[in-house]
Amino acid sequence: MNNVHDMGGMQGYGPIQIDDSSIVFHHDWERRAFALTVVTNTAGQWNIDRSRSIRESLPPLKYLSNTYYQIWLDALETQLLKTGMLSRDELESGQAKGPGLPGVKALDAHQLPAALNKGWPSQRPTTAPARFAIGQHVRTIQSNPRTHTRLPGYCRDKQGVITALHGMHVFPDKSAIGPDEPQWLYTVEFAAREIWGAETSASSVSLNCWEPYLLEVIDAGN
Repeated sequence: MNNVHDMGGMQGYGPIQIDDSSIVFHHDWERRAFALTVVTNTAGQWNIDRSRSIRESLPPLKYLSNTYYQIWLDALETQLLKTGMLSRDELESGQAKGPGLPGVKALDAHQLPAALNKGWPSQRPTTAPARFAIGQHVRTIQSNPRTHTRLPGYCRDKQGVITALHGMHVFPDKSAIGPDEPQWLYTVEFAAREIWGAETSASSVSLNCWEPYLLEVIDAGN
């Protein structure tokens, strides 16, 4: 989806403010927002790609004016309302007013550590050979999807070189909207000038790309 969340390489937004990485949460409500998001993931009503898709769909002004965890919280409220796990009345009152969504089992506190340790691994069994090999030149597709994608706008229709193969993984573009269709995942290295032109001071950019994002380059000199 093309939206304001995809700001990589864009100009005019000022320098990036880098926080102290030792401070994970700046306020207690951020800790709760994070915990609520993680624990509701275990209800099986959505996956990480659908969560990202919801966050990307927030109105641009809200997205830009929100803090990082406010974006998480707004997206979580949207997900809970969309799936029926929460009613608007319950959200506004802060009180449960129904028996809960059928089929959704509450997670006991003692079950949470095991659920978190299990995580949500994305790697899947290999069911098809890789189309590309290390050292091969490829070009990313030119695409403007209306749904979720992990191919950033600044890296579309750009030529690069495969530098690593990672096996088959959940394909976010599909799993965000329906059943997963695992695809091969590659690391592709792009010359910075290929992306931003001769004025750039960077040397290269490496990006993990799923196979459907890539096209074969027959003549790397063109």
